[in-house]
Amino acid sequence: MQRGLVQSLSPKLSGAQRRELRGLAHGLNPIVNVGMAGVTDAVIAQVNQALYDHELIKVKVIGTYDGDIEDVATSLTRATQAACVQQIGHILVFYKANPDDPKIVLTAHPLNETGKRTNS
Repeated sequence: MQRGLVQSLSPKLSGAQRRELRGLAHGLNPIVNVGMAGVTDAVIAQVNQALYDHELIKVKVIGTYDGDIEDVATSLTRATQAACVQQIGHILVFYKANPDDPKIVLTAHPLNETGKRTNS
């Protein structure tokens, strides 16, 4: 993944927040697989449901997929409105706070629209 893609796919998260989420995701196993068909409506529905249930998930792009993993990250980020927190090999980590009952409370300061830290 090119340098800066994760930052561009998670513009509202600060580096400290991404680091915090990467630490929380370390022990997780992938719960959604992207296969030969790529990002389909079914995959998007699975990712949306998993994000609603867990807020932080890993997605595995399996070897039968011929496309670029960056395209998968971009497509899923746009389709789900989630933040892509990390990419290692064929594993992507996504975060989206549950609108009804947030389980993960980020302790680091978020970024505002101009990319500056907020003091809230």
